[in-house]
Amino acid sequence: MKALLSTAVGGPETLQMTEVDAPVAGPGELLVAVKACSINFPDALIIKDMYQLKPQRPFAPGSEIAGVVEAVGEGVTGWSVGDRVIAGTGFGGLVEKKVVAAAGAYRLPEQFSFEQGASLLMTYGTSIHALKDRGHIKPGDTLLVLGAAGGVGLAAVELGKAYGARVVAGVSSEAKAQAARESGADEVVVYGRQPFDKDQSKALANAFKDAVGPNGADIVYDAVGGDYSEPAVRAMAWEGRFLVVGFPAGIAKLPLNLTLLKSCDVCGVFWGAFAAREPKRNAANIAELFDLWAAGKISPRISETFSFETAHEAIARLENREAIGKLVVTM
Repeated sequence: MKALLSTAVGGPETLQMTEVDAPVAGPGELLVAVKACSINFPDALIIKDMYQLKPQRPFAPGSEIAGVVEAVGEGVTGWSVGDRVIAGTGFGGLVEKKVVAAAGAYRLPEQFSFEQGASLLMTYGTSIHALKDRGHIKPGDTLLVLGAAGGVGLAAVELGKAYGARVVAGVSSEAKAQAARESGADEVVVYGRQPFDKDQSKALANAFKDAVGPNGADIVYDAVGGDYSEPAVRAMAWEGRFLVVGFPAGIAKLPLNLTLLKSCDVCGVFWGAFAAREPKRNAANIAELFDLWAAGKISPRISETFSFETAHEAIARLENREAIGKLVVTM
């Protein structure tokens, strides 16, 4: 079978299409014929050895897949050959066939495409865990989302609206602003590119304050980091929750005196570890996502699809922060 492998540390240009032996489903596992694999920011980091997880090479990037069950391992019940399935993989998804744990697989309803299915788990799984479990979102909250036009950002916007929050989207272009509005954002702040000097940082903080209103943001969903984080903290409400989701702009250095002045919480969001440590709570969140999806309250936004042979271009597009919503590779 074909696999797009990382054989050396580097960017997407270092990935190599290779023929490898097809895997076999072992006890408790499903062999999936992969139909679609979405691209997420960790895919750009993991091939550079910059992600929390550092698999032994050679390995394929690709952290979530959709496909068809081709074989069922010993001891697996409830699954049959031909069933449509989605699963998180951590890595290894950019292959023609992939073995996944049956316990971590979910049935894909017929009304949703493989491309949509491959775009659900990581972005919406991260965002529902962030907003519900870490941010304790409730109706009437004001939610500020940084990086609101990316995969996790748009998921946070949609889920925020589904939970009754007023949502302010922070984005870096007018095209991204339009995407955030289409996903339900009530207000949008278009910010410039870092680095920011002191005056620029203050101006961004004031823009966030104007958008969230005089009471501040009850929740900040920060999927950007860098120079954008501190202005967002300055726009927070008393006893707000600052959710640390990702760092494509770099790891922020927050003045901790701001957390005292706001009496706010700074909460890390590591969905992969949560899913591994608390599978029952994660499964309940995923079940809720399927209900919201069926009700039309969320819908993965796929801006572009790529062939398997051009998957490295999708990773490059995401790495350069050019993507809106999700990029998906089809097999």
